[in-house]
Amino acid sequence: MAACLITSNSYAQSAFAGFYGQVSTGYESNQLGSLTGTGKTTPNVNSDVYLTGPSQSFGGAPLVLGAGYYWQANENWLLGVGADYSVLTQTSSNIPLNNTNYPGNTNIAAGETVTGNGASMKISNRFNLFLTPAYAIDKDKLVYLKAGYSQVTAQYNRVSSATRTANGVSTTAQALGGNQSSNQGGFLIGLGYKQMITSGLFGFVEGNYMSYSAPSYSYTSGIKAIETLTGINSSSASTRAITANFSSLNTYQFLIGVGYAF
Repeated sequence: MAACLITSNSYAQSAFAGFYGQVSTGYESNQLGSLTGTGKTTPNVNSDVYLTGPSQSFGGAPLVLGAGYYWQANENWLLGVGADYSVLTQTSSNIPLNNTNYPGNTNIAAGETVTGNGASMKISNRFNLFLTPAYAIDKDKLVYLKAGYSQVTAQYNRVSSATRTANGVSTTAQALGGNQSSNQGGFLIGLGYKQMITSGLFGFVEGNYMSYSAPSYSYTSGIKAIETLTGINSSSASTRAITANFSSLNTYQFLIGVGYAF
């Protein structure tokens, strides 16, 4: 009877109970919402503008390192905690910024366009901290949920030049450029499956969705490309204050990886 009990308890113990470490890759898609903002000079020289930019979708192959721990609640259920970190960065393509006259300003004439060039968004340092309840199909197979907190660094690479097009002729002037960074927090939800390959070594597949607070930036530009392009003496404008507000930031991940359960 003792031998039977020991055998039964051994089978009930999931191979995933305890500590684990893992690494994964796959595909990541970042969804950046449209941009709205303003550019205002002090003192006003009739060149204040509204800024608008289109939404962006960008991504690539991530490299995600993870670790965690599973407690065995009963024969079929486990409760885990975990953390993971995305090593690689993802950068969007150029975000063209359309400039239109701010109310009371008329510097951009009818039929002209003024477009900011070189803006982009770089995503890096993604860190996730989560709970992961899991169901043991048998001792070597596991399906699990993830729910928790996610944080990412969102670096806005600022416009590096502006182009004015009038009567079919385009002229470009350099802007200050540079970048602004902010840490955006949000939530994570995910679903995955793990299976032992051999003693301790397992493979897994996983899908995650992360939603963050909308990135927003304010800064002062020292070189006023719009004034240069439209014939205003830029030295008469002491500063140009810029705001750039994105409507949203969301990420989808589809991962495949391997790990080791200790």
